[in-house]
Amino acid sequence: MGFPPMKKAKLRLTGGSSRRNKTANRKKLVIYTVCCMLLFAALCGRVAYLMIFCSDYYTAVAQELHERERVIKAARGCIYDRNGELLATNRSVCTVSVIHSQITDADEVIRVLSEELGLSEEYVRRRVEKVTSIEKIKSNVPKETGDRIRNSHLDGVKVDEDYQRFYPYGDLASKVLGFTGGDNQGIIGLEVEYEHYLKGTDGLILAVTDARGVEVQDAGENRREPVAGQDLYLTLDINIQSYATQLARQVMETKQADRVSIIVMNPQNGEIYAMADVPEFDLNNPFALPEELDTGALTDAEKQDALNQMWRNTCISDTYEPGSVFKIITAAAGLEEGVVSLEDQFYCPGYITVEDRRIRCHKVAGHGAETFVQGIMNSCNPVFITVGLRLGIENYYHYFQQFGLLEKTGIDVPGEAGTIMHKPENMGLVELATVSFGQSFQVTPIKMAATAASLVNGGRKITPHFAVCAQSADGSAEHLFPEGTGGQIVSEETSATLRYLLEQVVAAGSGKNGYVEGYRVGGKTATSQTLPRGSGRYIASFLGIAPADDPQVLALVIIHNPQGVYYGGQIAAPVARVLFENILPYLE
Repeated sequence: MGFPPMKKAKLRLTGGSSRRNKTANRKKLVIYTVCCMLLFAALCGRVAYLMIFCSDYYTAVAQELHERERVIKAARGCIYDRNGELLATNRSVCTVSVIHSQITDADEVIRVLSEELGLSEEYVRRRVEKVTSIEKIKSNVPKETGDRIRNSHLDGVKVDEDYQRFYPYGDLASKVLGFTGGDNQGIIGLEVEYEHYLKGTDGLILAVTDARGVEVQDAGENRREPVAGQDLYLTLDINIQSYATQLARQVMETKQADRVSIIVMNPQNGEIYAMADVPEFDLNNPFALPEELDTGALTDAEKQDALNQMWRNTCISDTYEPGSVFKIITAAAGLEEGVVSLEDQFYCPGYITVEDRRIRCHKVAGHGAETFVQGIMNSCNPVFITVGLRLGIENYYHYFQQFGLLEKTGIDVPGEAGTIMHKPENMGLVELATVSFGQSFQVTPIKMAATAASLVNGGRKITPHFAVCAQSADGSAEHLFPEGTGGQIVSEETSATLRYLLEQVVAAGSGKNGYVEGYRVGGKTATSQTLPRGSGRYIASFLGIAPADDPQVLALVIIHNPQGVYYGGQIAAPVARVLFENILPYLE
């Protein structure tokens, strides 16, 4: 009798649980539906954002995935001398490449390319079978060869126009102009210094491809045309450069010298007319070492070192002891400071004693009594040592700095070396004495020429330079390069006196072999011994200016290690004379 009530109670319990489950399920369904709607809304929002706000970006990405890019090389700007003579230009060449996915007959491609390009079949096959988007086979291919390959209509072979640098004058001014590499980028000289102006902007060919990377034939090509580089105009005069180089070669051959350097410049503004540094090298074949070198016996490092030495412009990158040419600087400092005058009397017994050291004059018997004018005409060491000692270490160092001798010239060719000079605290009276006549320190030839130019042009500091302007071929853009004339380093009076002294040196002194009939020429000779002393190696030099009363041309001739007679007045001064005899009428 107790079971029925219990059964009813159980039924009531079961019905209540079912209703609660249904309610919970409905809540879950609502939450799930809301989450799905929110997710769908977020997804729609994201899609709308990508389609509306990011469409340009993804369109570009999609296009990039279906485009193959090939570069169209820009023509490099030409280089001209001051008269518009072409010094560096371009030759049309081709770059041959293959696209693996487009090749339909690999054997025919390999056969044609190996024959036309002079390459082994194994070499070409490795590149043809290499699975890349585009593989370069050879660059700097002659245009005629490229045209024949193009006319073969080989699937997967691309022939693109390119440029190769060409120098009409071969080795002339090679260390100044410099050259370009396989990518037509400047490596040394003006080619690298003015790379920004010369290189131009490359163009592009964009070809549409399918998913396999094969070009879609009917899609055409998009091109972005290249912009040619700007032409560079120089102060260099090809006629003066040619003659200076010819003279340097003659001297090098007759005197069996290691090398000969000649710098010709305008002392009024620093324009360089010529810079010959013989031996030079062939700009159209710059990696060919001299024949006298046994290249087969050289390691790769030794070959590279030999190339670096061959390309090195010693007028700018090497220092030397200037010798008696430096007496120009001592004279200028002494005159400016007032420690010496033209009438001052000196006595030269053939030597001078400084502290405990006897320093000889080049004339062992001595010059005897002489004025300062006669002292510079005779290139007398004791006279200039005396002037240096009168100046004192502190004053002399002051003028060394004032004349800019501790700075680089700032010439627009890379690789300029700095002056090697005693520190003031390490400079005693003996060092002061040797510096006074141009020994125990070193400068570059271009620094010596630029400093002398600044002292004789009225006392205005100049910056030697080659570039005048960079100009686009159509004349739409032009950039003028500043001359870089600086402030006054000596008074005009001191400069005029110095010009007078240099004229006397040529008129009746040690530089008489530099005299030119019909012109007023000034100059200073020098003969210095290279380190180590006693090696028997000398440097003969002569620095000349013309006309002496208003210099428009300055020439510095340096002969390294001449054989036989090695005095600057006997072998370097005549070179400057012949140079002046030819270029002064030319320059009117």
